[in-house]
Amino acid sequence: MADDELEAIRRQRMAELQSKHGDSSNDQQGQQEAKQKETEMRNSILAQVLDQSARARLSNLALVKPEKAKAVENYLIQMARMGQLGGKISETGLIDILEKVSQQTEKKTTVKFNRRKVMDSDEDDD
Repeated sequence: MADDELEAIRRQRMAELQSKHGDSSNDQQGQQEAKQKETEMRNSILAQVLDQSARARLSNLALVKPEKAKAVENYLIQMARMGQLGGKISETGLIDILEKVSQQTEKKTTVKFNRRKVMDSDEDDD
């Protein structure tokens, strides 16, 4: 009788672990599907807004600077949703938008020299 109870407990515990593990894989799969749908939606909006040469330039930018390309994509999608775009954007229009985004996100670099003061100077060599 103890063996039967032990076996039943084992089966129950195994079923709990499998259901728990299965739920987490379903959750990951759901997140992955949501991410894929968002990517498809972004691509469809960008396909409607940009012409072929502009899309090529944006994809080249995404290879080199993904964060800047993402910022430009977000800007374009926002403009499209607000209805501020009148037709497809050409490559020259995209270049103008890239310049605007670059100016907004431009980082100012400063260099500061800390000169060391040395006790023995050349003026005292008399």
